[in-house]
Amino acid sequence: MPDAPIRVLVVEDEPLTAEAHAAYVGRVAGFEVVGVAHTGTEAVRALRDARDADGRVAGVDLMLLDVNLPDTTGIELCRSLRAAGIEIDVIAVTAVRDAAVVRSAVSLGVVQYLIKPFAFAAFAEKLGAYRDYRSRVHGAGVTDQQEVDASFAALRTSSGGDLPKGLTRETLDRVRTAIRDAPEDAGISAGELAAALDLSRVTARRYLEHLADTGAVERANRYGAPGRPEVEYRRRHADDRPVRHPLG
Repeated sequence: MPDAPIRVLVVEDEPLTAEAHAAYVGRVAGFEVVGVAHTGTEAVRALRDARDADGRVAGVDLMLLDVNLPDTTGIELCRSLRAAGIEIDVIAVTAVRDAAVVRSAVSLGVVQYLIKPFAFAAFAEKLGAYRDYRSRVHGAGVTDQQEVDASFAALRTSSGGDLPKGLTRETLDRVRTAIRDAPEDAGISAGELAAALDLSRVTARRYLEHLADTGAVERANRYGAPGRPEVEYRRRHADDRPVRHPLG
């Protein structure tokens, strides 16, 4: 018999964004949405309703959790759930990029952290990695160091299609670092990145376009030189509110 789908509770205060996340979940094999909550209170109620006779949360396996909620924060919600003995896996889906928030999320057992805005490919990659992780730790049991390492590694890579053909994770990390180290509000062009990392201009553009397509950077036109404006790529900045993204 096929494995039962992973049941997902979407916790997001913006209705259109919640709808988008739910639709994304429906497009990833092995997952199904069992509820949507727009506040922390609604999320707690949904989890309580999903408890079985033994008090375990049997109706929800995974929570996609926004950090910014009207009545609490995702971090405080996680902390309350852990204190109440509710052990549910959580993937943070948020525009918040503050390092302190990320550290708190890790300390509370959040298994993935997905920064808005993003394309469907990035979303599917995170869920695919979680699915691989879950199949290991919820299977016959972890028995040795190799299995432990493989279980944690599953959260860092997905089962397929991590990057477009020809791109490597190592070079992508170098590109991310170059963008992050650029002066505040400064963009970087494909030519500048190519010179900095000793890449061809075409290769540099492919990495930058991949990051733009997944929402990690934004494109902008650079004016000042004769002829057509040059495309540059800039870091996205955290927003105080959740970021809407189209269904792609």
